[in-house]
Amino acid sequence: MFESLSDKLSSALRNLRGVGKLSDENMADALKEVRTALLAADVHFKVARQFVDRIQEKVVGQEVLKGVTPGQQIIKIISDELETLLGEGETQLNPKKPLKVLMVGLHGSGKTTSTAKLATLLKKKAYRAPHVVACDVYRPAAIDQLEVLARANDLGFTCDRTSRNVPAIGKAGLADAKARESELVIFDTAGRLQIDEDLVEEVKRLRDIVQPDEVFLVADGALGQEAVNVAKAFHEAVALTGLILTKLDGDARGGAALSIKSITGVPIKFVGLGEKVEDFEVFHPDRLASRILGMGDVVSLVEKAQEHIEQDDAERMAEKLRKGDFNLEDFMAQMQQVKKMGSVSSLAAMLPGMGNVKIDENADKSMGRNEAILQSMTRQERQKPMILNGSRRMRIAKGAGVKVVEVNQLLKQFQQMQKMMKMMKGSKGRKMMKKMQAMGGPGGGMPGAGGGMPSLGKW
Repeated sequence: MFESLSDKLSSALRNLRGVGKLSDENMADALKEVRTALLAADVHFKVARQFVDRIQEKVVGQEVLKGVTPGQQIIKIISDELETLLGEGETQLNPKKPLKVLMVGLHGSGKTTSTAKLATLLKKKAYRAPHVVACDVYRPAAIDQLEVLARANDLGFTCDRTSRNVPAIGKAGLADAKARESELVIFDTAGRLQIDEDLVEEVKRLRDIVQPDEVFLVADGALGQEAVNVAKAFHEAVALTGLILTKLDGDARGGAALSIKSITGVPIKFVGLGEKVEDFEVFHPDRLASRILGMGDVVSLVEKAQEHIEQDDAERMAEKLRKGDFNLEDFMAQMQQVKKMGSVSSLAAMLPGMGNVKIDENADKSMGRNEAILQSMTRQERQKPMILNGSRRMRIAKGAGVKVVEVNQLLKQFQQMQKMMKMMKGSKGRKMMKKMQAMGGPGGGMPGAGGGMPSLGKW
């Protein structure tokens, strides 16, 4: 979502490299470009002006620190200000258990899917037996959708398809959750195309009955300034405790994420980054600021790896890589592990310098196609790729529904990886491994070689 803003900020800062001092003259043009970039990203004009003013106050006349270029120094200042703008520090949930959460928002913002995603995420964070309650009685598909998601993710579920008494449904949901000894109850409410009196009154009645500990507005991040206006209106009506921004994986300008906390005073607590249940994260202002400035988000990448990759499997793979003993069976296992972590584009965005690299939209399809090719092989063929002659390749291509040339391309990729693994066994490879360990790579803190990660707090 922030590709354009990231590009423009990088361009604004490029001219400052090599300057010995940050002055009024060399900062004027850069700050003008920063402000223009923010406005182009649909950031509220007051927020953009205040943001630039704060940067100017901090940087003008500062001596460049020894060993640090002006560009690096101002990037640090802008990063700090972005973090402040987004809501400095991680926002914790109400610690009460059972935790009751009321989800509100406009039609189409993603409330129903976010309800299931939030329940699934918090289930992994030690909230036992999460329960979801379908309080959208006007859109039958919403009840069906939530029920399907609840079953798929092993969540408790309450609905009443014959009633439009929303407070009564909420009360019944509470009773069901109590019977299951649930530590988390989430109420999915109805939306409208716009905020109206009926919508607000219904939410208020439900709130009065269930007495939620958290009231989350689910807002479409692609709406820009309209999302900010929606947040203000809901906050005035029902006293929001947090925001969930959805569709941050899209190509919108991202102004809502940068404006909404500053304008409403309500913190962003979670973000939706895709359609899958796993594409939902706790919001970390510092990490998003880092992504916007093209510095990646390695901490989130490591957390994803820890969450989806078993330690024993990772250690076994690391040992194979060290020995250069890497076959197509291992290749397929690695591919399947990466798929669990998310889309190729979402993972690439977490790598430093990769935020603005355009990932082919067919990358995930290509990975799926390669997996189909590997699964069309026998186990013996995956373990001994050298036996894959022409007739075997034709059979594999037919089984996977692809052309033989695509099988050949996959095998060529694998052969290139094998060559790299052999190089890693040599003296240069050992030196590289030592450098990676010093940086926190395999064996030095990253998942995959026995090195544990330092504590990252509650989440």
